[in-house]
Amino acid sequence: MLKAIETEYKGYRFRSRLEARWAVFFDACGVKWEYEPEGFILPNGQQYLPDFLLHDVTFNHAGYSEGNDLYVEVKGKMTAEDAEKIKGFAFPFDDEDWDAAEINPLLVVGNIPAGDCARDLEDEVFETGFGPAPYGVSLFNFETVDGDYFGAMPGVGKDGKFQLFGADSNYTYDMNKGATERAYRLARQARFEYGETPRMRRYRNA
Repeated sequence: MLKAIETEYKGYRFRSRLEARWAVFFDACGVKWEYEPEGFILPNGQQYLPDFLLHDVTFNHAGYSEGNDLYVEVKGKMTAEDAEKIKGFAFPFDDEDWDAAEINPLLVVGNIPAGDCARDLEDEVFETGFGPAPYGVSLFNFETVDGDYFGAMPGVGKDGKFQLFGADSNYTYDMNKGATERAYRLARQARFEYGETPRMRRYRNA
């Protein structure tokens, strides 16, 4: 089996270039992040180490809330073991009597979405979010964030803060389209060959 190339960025050694590109995206969005800050023992005894922990995230959909911590798992390819750990972390309960307060907010993402404009990016993200769920785990979906099966798009709000937008124009209306397009573009274009480190500038409101 081929192994992903480890990649250095901002003093971290990422397990894959895809993870490093998501770090570039988070930087471009101006959100505070940590890489693999802590591991967990799941109820079934498995060990799980989420890729990222983001701070001060706004969840902008039916359950609108600000100032959230959000774990992010990056999956270029999902395996059955990956999915089992993700579900065990996001839903650490044994019965059906649960609510959103019992969920560990975890956004699962895949490849950096393509597209030159916000509309194209939204279409790709939400098609993925409502598309096939490998081994029962949906990428770009609120299900593992707050239990609501609904598309979830990371981006920058009009307030200049990082948000997770729901799959509806009522929510994406609050998106800063230009800043979000720029963040995805920088993440896709980031190059790490020969020790090159992308130079990032945090987005600021005009």
